[in-house]
Amino acid sequence: MSVPIEEKVDAPVASQPAAPDYRTISLIVGCAIFLEQMDGTVLATALPTMARDFGVTAPAMSVAVTSYLLALAILIPVSGTISDRFGTKRVFNSSMVVFIIGSILCSLTHSLPAMVAARLLQGTGGAMMGPVGRLIILRTVERRHLVSSMMWTLIPAVLGTMAGPPLGGFIVQYLDWRWIFYINLPIGVIGYWLVRRYVPVIPSSCKPAPFDWLGFALCSIGLGCLLFGLESFGENTDLRNAFLLVAVGAAACLAYVRHAKRRTHPAVDLTLLRIDSFRLSVISGALMRITQGAQPFLLPLLLQIGLGFSALHSGQLILAISLGALLARALTTRLLRWIGFRRVMVYNGVLASLSYAVCAFFQADWPFWLMFGLLMACGIVMSIQFTAYNTIAYEAVPTDRMSAANSFYSTLQQLMLSIGVCCGALILKVAMAASHNSEPSRLNFSAAFLIVTLISLSSTRWHRAFAHDAGHEMSGHQRRVGDH
Repeated sequence: MSVPIEEKVDAPVASQPAAPDYRTISLIVGCAIFLEQMDGTVLATALPTMARDFGVTAPAMSVAVTSYLLALAILIPVSGTISDRFGTKRVFNSSMVVFIIGSILCSLTHSLPAMVAARLLQGTGGAMMGPVGRLIILRTVERRHLVSSMMWTLIPAVLGTMAGPPLGGFIVQYLDWRWIFYINLPIGVIGYWLVRRYVPVIPSSCKPAPFDWLGFALCSIGLGCLLFGLESFGENTDLRNAFLLVAVGAAACLAYVRHAKRRTHPAVDLTLLRIDSFRLSVISGALMRITQGAQPFLLPLLLQIGLGFSALHSGQLILAISLGALLARALTTRLLRWIGFRRVMVYNGVLASLSYAVCAFFQADWPFWLMFGLLMACGIVMSIQFTAYNTIAYEAVPTDRMSAANSFYSTLQQLMLSIGVCCGALILKVAMAASHNSEPSRLNFSAAFLIVTLISLSSTRWHRAFAHDAGHEMSGHQRRVGDH
């Protein structure tokens, strides 16, 4: 369970002949994303063991996850401003150092409160690595290579997601859970050296805007309360506190909207929504990401509780999604060049939504190869869809507004994925209540998958609103006479 900055320049840095190959930069940025993805998937397998060591219940360990999410929610919106002020390369390298220090502190903790504090520090670094890394690509890669660059960046991310579950299981069974955080050290050190060696410095051409402290505070309160409130709904905690958190978060977000209208340089620039391709990518991607966020929560529970599979068996099936996403790297560029961004998002978006719905019909007696193949196909179409979103969003964004756009997009990406988890949990609870079940049945999971599928299908309306020639410069697609 993603998601979303440098000194301003007058022309793309990629035009400079001294710049390294875009594949090199993409893979270096991918190292940071690999760290984040692997850390999250590895940690999930160790939570029960960590709970026993800390003397708390396993559900109480959820705060170790939400504390990291809180740091992301608070700092992602201002990642662009921080990078504009201090420099993209410097901030990116510093974020890796902070993430490594946070990992070391996590490995040294002996209590839950100490773990929460260390995870907050680790999340501070993580909040910068993803968005700032993406901005490095946007600022150093020519637009005609942007689709390919995004795919090269996502390869390490997919590998991190694939390696996390089996690696975490091995560490918990044969080593100590603290090794989960130790393995971040060599990867982080290598990534730090590669950034210093190969990532170019983008010179600043204008003075950074004054920092929006009030906007930062409103965003922090709003997003933090919304995340914790929505997670509370899915964790069966006190509903009054959950409603209060959501209400406070919504009020803070509304206050920020009013504040941003009066601010020349707000923390999150809402005027970016006036750019058609950016606005449409944000809206349609948000709807699709709600469903994408729900799937990693619902699918393991369906396989283990609804169908009675072992954790190992379900883990092997879930691996198919990451494998499909990896295979999609060879298809996406050609597909976008062949039929264009708009058609890919319209037709592939429907396929991606229906691939979620297929999970609703899984049966325990289905052959392994059939479910594995269906989930692999799901990974392929989802990867194609989100690569298209992550690229087309920046088509018409001016170079000097890339950092603001990147911060905005990354914040919404993280928020929607989190909301997806909460929606999946809430729909499942309602389905259980309607059928008077104390434990979720296969039919309860089926209902949840079908409902979240409808959410992602609703994005089709926004896909169709894209211009027919949207992204042609980036994809190389040439519109044929008679196309509509």
